[in-house]
Amino acid sequence: MLTLRGKVVSIVPIEQLRPRTEVIPRATSSTTLLPVVSGSRPVTAATRRLSAFFLRDGEMPGGYSHYFVLERDAERFPAHLVDSSLVVLSDEFAYIGDGDIVRLNADQKSIRVLYRHGSLHNSILMTEQCQHYCLMCSQPPKNVDDSWLTDENQQLIRLMPRTVKTLTLSGGEPTLFGNRFLETVRLTKNLLPHTKVQILSNGRTFAHRPFAEDYAAINHPDLTVGIPLYSDDASTHDYIVQAKGAFDETLRGILNLKELGQKVEIRVVLHALSIGTLESLANFIARNLTFVDHVALMGLEITGFTRANMDSLWIDQFSYKNILSRAVGVLEAYGIPLSVYNHQLCLVNDDVLRAYRRSISDWKNEYIDACDPCERKHECGGFFSSAVQHRYSEHIRPFVSEHEG
Repeated sequence: MLTLRGKVVSIVPIEQLRPRTEVIPRATSSTTLLPVVSGSRPVTAATRRLSAFFLRDGEMPGGYSHYFVLERDAERFPAHLVDSSLVVLSDEFAYIGDGDIVRLNADQKSIRVLYRHGSLHNSILMTEQCQHYCLMCSQPPKNVDDSWLTDENQQLIRLMPRTVKTLTLSGGEPTLFGNRFLETVRLTKNLLPHTKVQILSNGRTFAHRPFAEDYAAINHPDLTVGIPLYSDDASTHDYIVQAKGAFDETLRGILNLKELGQKVEIRVVLHALSIGTLESLANFIARNLTFVDHVALMGLEITGFTRANMDSLWIDQFSYKNILSRAVGVLEAYGIPLSVYNHQLCLVNDDVLRAYRRSISDWKNEYIDACDPCERKHECGGFFSSAVQHRYSEHIRPFVSEHEG
């Protein structure tokens, strides 16, 4: 439930550590972004007036604009004891911690965590709109006016600590709002100058040379655009992204960015429709795009559109491990930095290990029971939660030392 100045109403908890799959409610005048304070760290009076204090251990300092309390602790902190709004959260929100930033919407009786101080995997949803309709999209696009997200995201960046190590700007297609997108990138440079920023884009907007030039002129010190390229065959790529002409525009976008001295990562999601051209794509990159800064070969996440297209997309990672090895070998031979993401360690050959990374975001990373005895579990990237729920390889085998007798 949600208690505001003594009035008791119900709250619908929409944030459950799955920020990429929730419907984003429209911002209203009742929407507030709040840094969360928990514990006894010193906070100025001005900061208190713009923050929420999480009541946990009996301490109830004054001066905060909102107070949060878990339902299990609510009896210890009745509304009449606090000097402003008291928000009673269901116990599933126990993970909210000091330094997190939340969006509280009083009218819609909802709360959503936008930034987690203790996580290395924070991302900002720039828009749910996209000109692609990728068959395996984990954030299915929506034809909605969510331009208000730009204002909220810029406010969020202003609230973030200057110590943020990494930040991802994602979508939909983040670049669709043009100059307003560039404003947000410029803001990250000015307010988070030591933060490594990655933009997840389909690259097509950068095919427009003036836009690419304006982007490059920001001169961000540590900014990379991650652009998907699913095949060296134009028709295959266009089919996977469900957009005619996408392959040509994507390549022009990559070429423009690199000619302007910008960092580019090529991202390849591996599934039944892309694995058949993976080796030829690796050769294409090595011969034509050898100047890219990084290549990421990524396992499939079973969420969003992937679930609807499982019959077309599913392939056991074990069945293509030799193809993966050959593709990695080509890219390594040409000195192209690369990583293999979202794969289980027991499903890749040893010659892939130099590129193997533990990459799945902490809030959706799990292991299955078969992994319990594995002596290399600490090295393994594990599974997406969605894979554990829906489907994973039949060839998972723990690494266990053999003992005599």
